[in-house]
Amino acid sequence: MKKLLLSGLMALAASGMTLADGDPAAGQTKAAMCGACHGMDGNSPAPTFPKLAGQNARYLLKQMQDIKSGSRPVAMMAGQLDSASDQDMADIAAYYAGQTISSGAGNEAVLAKGESVYRAGVKERGLAACTGCHSPDGLGNAAAGYPSLAGQHAAYIATQLKAFRLGAEDENAGRHNDGETRIMREIAFRLSDKEIEAVADFISSLK
Repeated sequence: MKKLLLSGLMALAASGMTLADGDPAAGQTKAAMCGACHGMDGNSPAPTFPKLAGQNARYLLKQMQDIKSGSRPVAMMAGQLDSASDQDMADIAAYYAGQTISSGAGNEAVLAKGESVYRAGVKERGLAACTGCHSPDGLGNAAAGYPSLAGQHAAYIATQLKAFRLGAEDENAGRHNDGETRIMREIAFRLSDKEIEAVADFISSLK
């Protein structure tokens, strides 16, 4: 698993993702179209939509580029970025990166289990700790393009993990935005429903 994570980091670093210099002030204006679902400050009111506040700009820009190109199909985002340039998306990413994410409460009954999965992995299944890519505090790794997770809606995290797990079983289904390295698909495949729910709640509670 350590080799898998290392190869993912190297592949991402070599992927040549385009990161224009974003202007947060311009991004605030351009993000108006995003506010209805993601919240004007990036703290979405509904768990169906991810919080974007505090997310690293490199990750946000890459996701917008992938959604626009179709390499990451998101039905609810269909057509939303068709007219956006790389500069527009970089500006939006810079704006949201500068906002402060609100933290969730988490389900006290499962937080201990979730913390164990996040910080120690699941040894008997060869599952590495989430901290290796997303950091102990859940703020991710901006230089490598790994997303910040702390404070994200628990329901959204659980949905994404289950979609990654489905993608590990069926190439035509699930989330494919982990690239050819399949890091998240391989990790999610090793998680049970209860483990997914627990780790999602723990991540949401991180401040």
